[in-house]
Amino acid sequence: MPQQAASTQALAEALIRRQSVTPEDAGCLDLIAERLAPLGFTCERIDRNQTCNLWAVRGQNGPIVTFAGHTDVVPTGPVERWQSPPFEPSIRDGHLYGRGAADMKTSLAAFVTAIEAFVAAHPDHPGRIALLLTSDEEGDATDGTIAVVEALKSRGQRLNYCIVGEPTSVERLGDMVKNGRRGSLSGTLTVKGQQGHIAYPHLAKNPIHLAAPALAELAVTRWDDGNEYFPPTSWQMSNIHAGTGANNVIPGTMEVMFNFRFSSEWTETGLRDRVHELLDRHKLDYDIDWRLSGNPYLTPRGTLVEAISLAIDSTCGMRPEISTTGGTSDGRFIAAICDEVVEFGPVNATIHKIDERIALDAIEPLSAVYRRTLENLLLG
Repeated sequence: MPQQAASTQALAEALIRRQSVTPEDAGCLDLIAERLAPLGFTCERIDRNQTCNLWAVRGQNGPIVTFAGHTDVVPTGPVERWQSPPFEPSIRDGHLYGRGAADMKTSLAAFVTAIEAFVAAHPDHPGRIALLLTSDEEGDATDGTIAVVEALKSRGQRLNYCIVGEPTSVERLGDMVKNGRRGSLSGTLTVKGQQGHIAYPHLAKNPIHLAAPALAELAVTRWDDGNEYFPPTSWQMSNIHAGTGANNVIPGTMEVMFNFRFSSEWTETGLRDRVHELLDRHKLDYDIDWRLSGNPYLTPRGTLVEAISLAIDSTCGMRPEISTTGGTSDGRFIAAICDEVVEFGPVNATIHKIDERIALDAIEPLSAVYRRTLENLLLG
C-alpha cells in the first residue's frame, strides 16, 4: 500500500473511532489540528453553543483555496443490524466500514494528507490553503459553518475557491462534481374552517374541501423550466393533517406541510408571494409559517470546476458530470463569501445507511484529486 494511502486510511479510521454523532465533535477537530499545526497552519476555534468549529489557514497572501467539511455523523440506527460495530472501523470485501466512512470522515482525512503531500513538495507555494470544519452539518446547521462564515465576513475575509468534501460520486469515484445546489423553502399552511357535525355541513366550514382546489393548483403548477444548471423547481406536500379522529366531525382546521426545491430562477420572496397570491385568489382563511433552509447557489464552469475536473481526469481517468442535483449542503453558506464553490467526495450509495462504507481503492485517489486540484489552482 502506498504511504499516502496508508496515511489517509489510518487517519480516516482514527476519525471513525470518535463517536461524533451530531452535534458532537468527539475530538475530531483536535486530531486534525494536531496534523495541521506542524505544517505551519494557524488553527482557530470558532465554537458556538454546543458546536465545534475550526478555521485553519496556511500562508499570508494570494488566492485562498479552502477545504470544507464536517466531523459530525448521523446516528447509527440499530447497532445490532451492523455487521461490525459502527464506530470500530472494519476492513472486509475491499471496503472500509464505519459510520462516517463515506460521509465524510474519509474526505477529511484526504484533505489532510493531500495538504501534507502538497506542502512537502511545495513548502514555499504561492497563495493560501485553509480548512473550514464543523460538527454541525448533519443537525440543525445553525451554529456550524454559518458561524464561521459570519466571523470571516465580519473581518472582511473573502475566499477564492472552496471544495466541500461531500460524497458526490454516484457509481465510482470521480463520476460527479456538484457545482451548486437547489434552494430549500418549507412552509406549514394552516387553513381555517369551522368545526361542526358532519350531518349539518351548512352549519360548518370544511377546511379540507375549501383548500382542495388550491392544493390541486399548487400541485400541477409548473414553476419554471429550470436552466442550464438546474432542473425545474418542484413543490411537494409532505404531510396533511385534519380532523378529530371521529368520522362524524367536520374539522375546524387543516395543516399542510410542503417544500420547494427551487432553482436560481426564483428567490425566496418571489415564491412566497406567488403562493400567497394563489391562496388569496381561492379566498382561503389561512396562515403560513415559512422556513428557508438555504438559497440556491451556483458556480458556473470556470477556474475551479476546470481545476478539479482536470485533477479527476488525471487521477481517475474520466471527466466528471457537473451537476446540481441532491439536497442542501453547507456550500450554501460558504457561497456567501466565496467566489467559486464545488463539492466532491466519495460514492454516496451507503451514506446514512447501515454498514456505511467506502472502497479501499478509492481512498488514495480521493487524496490525490484534492492534491492535484491544489496544484492546478495555486501552481498553474
